[in-house]
Amino acid sequence: MAIPFRFHTTALAVVAALAVVAALAPLPSYAEPATDLVAQAPSNSPAAAPAPAVATPALEKTEVVGVVKKLDQARNGLSPDTGSTLYRFNQQDFAALPLGDSTPVNQIILRVPGVAQDSFGQLHVRGDHANLQYRINGVIVPESVSGFGQALDARFANDLSILTGALPAQYGYRTAGVIDIHTKGSDFANGGKISVLGGSRGYGETSAEVGGTQGSLNYYLTGSYLRNNLGIENPTGERSALHDTTRQGKGFGYLSYLLGEDSRVSLIFGSSDNKFQIPNVPGQTPAFTLDGAPNIASENLNARQDEKNSFQILSLQSAIGANTEYQLSLFHRYSDVHYQPDPIGDLAFNGIAAQILRRNEVSGIQGDLSYHLGAQHIVRAGVFLQRERFGVDNHAAVFAADADGNQTSGVPLTIIDNSHITGHLYGVYVQDEWKPTKALTINYGVRYDQVATVVDENQLSPRIGLVYELTAQTRVHTGYARYFTPPPTEKIDTTSVQLFQNTTNALPSDANTAVKSERSDYFDTGLAHQLTPEITLGLDGYYRKVQHLQDEGQFRNALIFSAFNYAEGKIYGIEASATYHARGLSAYANAAYSVAKGRSVETGQFNFDPNELAYINSHWVHLDHDQRWSASTGVAYTWSGTAVSADALYGSGLRRGFANTESVPGYATMNISATHGFAFPSLGKFDARLSVLNLFDKSYQLRDGSGIGVGAPQFGPRRTFYAGLTKPF
Repeated sequence: MAIPFRFHTTALAVVAALAVVAALAPLPSYAEPATDLVAQAPSNSPAAAPAPAVATPALEKTEVVGVVKKLDQARNGLSPDTGSTLYRFNQQDFAALPLGDSTPVNQIILRVPGVAQDSFGQLHVRGDHANLQYRINGVIVPESVSGFGQALDARFANDLSILTGALPAQYGYRTAGVIDIHTKGSDFANGGKISVLGGSRGYGETSAEVGGTQGSLNYYLTGSYLRNNLGIENPTGERSALHDTTRQGKGFGYLSYLLGEDSRVSLIFGSSDNKFQIPNVPGQTPAFTLDGAPNIASENLNARQDEKNSFQILSLQSAIGANTEYQLSLFHRYSDVHYQPDPIGDLAFNGIAAQILRRNEVSGIQGDLSYHLGAQHIVRAGVFLQRERFGVDNHAAVFAADADGNQTSGVPLTIIDNSHITGHLYGVYVQDEWKPTKALTINYGVRYDQVATVVDENQLSPRIGLVYELTAQTRVHTGYARYFTPPPTEKIDTTSVQLFQNTTNALPSDANTAVKSERSDYFDTGLAHQLTPEITLGLDGYYRKVQHLQDEGQFRNALIFSAFNYAEGKIYGIEASATYHARGLSAYANAAYSVAKGRSVETGQFNFDPNELAYINSHWVHLDHDQRWSASTGVAYTWSGTAVSADALYGSGLRRGFANTESVPGYATMNISATHGFAFPSLGKFDARLSVLNLFDKSYQLRDGSGIGVGAPQFGPRRTFYAGLTKPF
């Protein structure tokens, strides 16, 4: 299916739209909704059935607010979480983060139990490699070509929830975690704000947002521009990186129009255009000889990577009678990653200089429906259809080589290795949320999925989840889910092994490139206990048995990831959490233990050294993202217009060495932040922010350049200072 429009919206275009909307809308004082929840146990309360539709030719503003809230409740009722584990962040939680609402979504998720930090902005939830599903207002956002830019941040989110564990049948494909962002716009008072944020190493960000209600129209628009001299993790432990500047423009918009008391149509659109320099490591010695080339210093290389993403979602939400709600959405996404080598330096140091453009375009439809069948049942069903086109343009310069890989000529050869894939993904589900007693809720269902890309596969996946109220203070949940995870099309390695034979980019073996869909059985159980009105405790355990375990790695010089399969895998762990809320004080603490292993590489074998491949085929090995221990903690306090916060992150270290048999050293970092509101008689209100990341200036390593699919070393950022000013209007 193809949608006949494409928004390649840039941040500048959205900022221009801010001015247009601002001219149309009255802008009294700005206000944000206040909520008070950091994380919560799964809810098993069914959404109330909407009132019968009443025809209304025009709605007053107070009526609009009430209708929007009712529609938001109905939309949220389309997505159950019974049997899973749910963590929720609101605007107060965003404000307590070191960068406030400029915080990328990946950094928010890092504060959830069982999440391991990796380089290039990647995260690993419960021992999985990426495999995260992003939704905006309940609609799946098709995944983009992988890079290290973060297309989403907290600025446009009214609240954000993270669902893990044994998911209900509604959730398919990317199942390590479901990140659902509810946008601003519904409760955003007429107004907006302009913000500037500056920091160490040339960090500078300017952003603007505006939103409100105009008759039956709700709107929210935001745009930002960022420049920073630390765009990608530094490959050395120094304070500043060489050749590591990034420029990032982002835009987002939400428009919603009420068609009556039980219907609305909405448009969500966003874009990002991010440019990165590839950081250099000084003092390296060239490994290859290029005839006629001058002396090359590794600190002067000029490789770059650009990333573009845009998405659009058009939704109709309505009701049929008093017991049925539905949402039908059309979606479209385009993304590309363009790696541009240093044409001389990449040849001299790597033996290949490949200009690679990966692009992916996705269009589709998603429909979800719920029906209230009496007081004890909510039946839900849905459909998902997607068509995508993926292409790779790979123009590589290499040297001729002998059978042992030794260079035999100083004159480069040009090899063109282009490819294109068209794929389809289909899914349907049905489930019933049954409440046989006041204390017990059972959600059982099944989904069917089929994928057709480089493989043609399908699976019927049963799901069941239970929540039981042991007491008024204690709730237990347990669940089982059969998962089917198609290979991410944009990460399927289409390299032609034959084309690169007898060159300096010759691959170790000629083997299967058709990455298989992962199939797994997921078991999850846990409890939440309200120790006091202020303190909530949680404990959760999980086990996953996997066939065709998917993983991915950076196997060549371009910072682009390629997927492959282990024949089997096993992943298990336990998580503990605690939260505290009392008046102006809130705090949280999380700790998690995780093990993730695989055995026998069955696809993408050409990416591996033969000795390492032979070892993996006869041993259980740790996955490269397997981190045994992770923890996070934080505290925030607000009084008289001033808020202070601090948080800390700990990781025991990702894997390294031959077949991931070792790990990098563990690390801990601490961040602090303070905000204060000022009011001036002639200028109005201002909000100021001061923050310090990595307060104690720890030099810590995320990767050391060794291990399965690890291409280069990466260090976490050293101590960084930030100062910001926001002007609401």
